[in-house]
Amino acid sequence: MMRALWTAGGGMQAQQFNVDVISNNLANVNTTGYKKERAEFKDLLYETVNRAYMLEGTGKPVNLQVGHGAAPVATVKNFSSGNLEKTENALDFAINGDAFFTIRSATGEAVFTRDGSFKLSVTDQGNMLTTSDGLQVLDDAGNPIILNIDTAKLNVTSSGELTYIDENGATASLGQKIAMVKFPNKQGLESIGNNLFRQNSASGAPVLDEELAERSSLQQGYLESSNVQVVEEMVKLIVAQRAYEINSKAIQSADEMLGLANNLRK
Repeated sequence: MMRALWTAGGGMQAQQFNVDVISNNLANVNTTGYKKERAEFKDLLYETVNRAYMLEGTGKPVNLQVGHGAAPVATVKNFSSGNLEKTENALDFAINGDAFFTIRSATGEAVFTRDGSFKLSVTDQGNMLTTSDGLQVLDDAGNPIILNIDTAKLNVTSSGELTYIDENGATASLGQKIAMVKFPNKQGLESIGNNLFRQNSASGAPVLDEELAERSSLQQGYLESSNVQVVEEMVKLIVAQRAYEINSKAIQSADEMLGLANNLRK
């Protein structure tokens, strides 16, 4: 019975973590480029009372074991694409495919995002393409993107090449291309907030999309919505709540059984 108390208590903690993950998904339902997460769990240590064995045609064909509950082991992001919303803003971009934009963080390292809601920052180097937080958007050579033109005349091809309409009405190239990169294991990317991801040894190094056979494409004037489905998350929330509740009932039942055992001599 004491084992039941600890096991059910661990189950309540696991479901609380599950609710935390679901709540974060619901909170980001309107966050541009957000990817929903799913909590994964593992069962804990088993106490083996009797092992299965067979010897000369006799023995026990099954084990006698009792587990010690569950614990969260991972949060897995679903990188499926969200809906594309038309904004008609020349500095809004959405990626069709699995690629990411490359951003230079405040510490100078390269970080990555699916949020293509970019802005124009006036700097000493010229008008620079940045995120809403003022972080530089990088081109395929790792340099900041300079837009010393009327952004109303800016055109970006599906491969990310920056062009504009000159005074003669002809299309001219700016000589830069918005970097789109992919990872060998995007599930290994670390979320660091502000719609940004950081690479690590688990994700592998970024590879330029143009170097791969299966390429992503860029759409100007669109933004990618969150891929969170509210109804789906609400169903998960109800399931997690019921699982939490039934674990609390198990604790109450174990406590009542302990109470009965303690009162046997009365």
